[in-house]
Amino acid sequence: MSPSPSPPPSRPRILFLGDGIKHRHDMYERLSSQFDIIQFPAVHRRRPAFLQHLRDGTWGEFQAILRPSWHSGAEMGDWDKELIELLPPGVKVSASAGAGYDWVDTACLAEHGIVYCNGGGAPTEAVGDMALHHIISVFRNMTWSAHAARSLDPKQFLTAHHNLPHKSHNPRGHTLGIVGLGNIGFISAQKAYNACGMKIIYHDIVRKSVEHERMIDATFYPIMEDMLPDTDCLLLATPFSGRPFLTADVIARLPRGSRFVNIARGSLVDEDALASALESGHLVAAALDVHANEPHVNERLAGMPNVLMTSHTGGGVVETNVGFEELAMENVERVLNGQEPLTPVNADLINGRRAVNGHSGYGQPNGTT
Repeated sequence: MSPSPSPPPSRPRILFLGDGIKHRHDMYERLSSQFDIIQFPAVHRRRPAFLQHLRDGTWGEFQAILRPSWHSGAEMGDWDKELIELLPPGVKVSASAGAGYDWVDTACLAEHGIVYCNGGGAPTEAVGDMALHHIISVFRNMTWSAHAARSLDPKQFLTAHHNLPHKSHNPRGHTLGIVGLGNIGFISAQKAYNACGMKIIYHDIVRKSVEHERMIDATFYPIMEDMLPDTDCLLLATPFSGRPFLTADVIARLPRGSRFVNIARGSLVDEDALASALESGHLVAAALDVHANEPHVNERLAGMPNVLMTSHTGGGVVETNVGFEELAMENVERVLNGQEPLTPVNADLINGRRAVNGHSGYGQPNGTT
């Protein structure tokens, strides 16, 4: 049975996408004391039904869209022009869990005067930890060592035990080249610099302040191609900008024997080009938390002992989920109360300033979740 049409609103209304609040019930109570919150079952969030409800005006007028969890509320798929143009004219804000926003047309939202707020900041610590784990792995050949131990085969164990010391290195003193020094890129650099003594170089659309650079003794490269030959390990920490970043041409500019880590977006990588570079020895190791065709991973890469793969769990900790709920609810509350949001992504477009492809660029809060 479809939800019955809603009566005219007496208070601002929020369309709630998802299965419910799991952590910050106190914030939800505060929100519900000020606004009417519309919740509905997942069956009505599937795209055909969701679009039809918008056409029919099932939920009436609402002023905000709230998706506080990354694990539900996305059943309708991409927020593209087809969907956005069906929203009521009074919608002011859409706030979602997740730092990445390649699934939403932020430019189209801006054309309708809707500010989009992401969960940037919530997963920063967790993704930074995962980046450090991956960086250490590509220098120390952790995948080979772990698989040999789990094989229950003494020969594989002894092969790894005897050979890894001749192929592995300490990260200390090596150069970490980072593409994208936003929140996640910067904390990853801090961890690699402070914990492992790595040299930090980076490329970004917007240069960090002198104070930030001094904290990690970082060197800025305004031209990305100039940075690549000086890089021992390349770390991607940038939003998806509409096309792959790591291609055969980019890999060719890296030194032979270098390494690659991706904690950003799988769509940034030409995975077949990466596999070929690993097979040829141009790259000696790679670590991927994100993949181009999730939940499927590249079969060539999966079979390589010098490739670490994780299941897009860089931000996957309880603290991240709590932060997503907090940011999503606070962004909605602030906008509906006439205040500035905390993590606006497309404010520059709403204000008439130019951005590329609806994305804010490397320097903005970037995400892997």
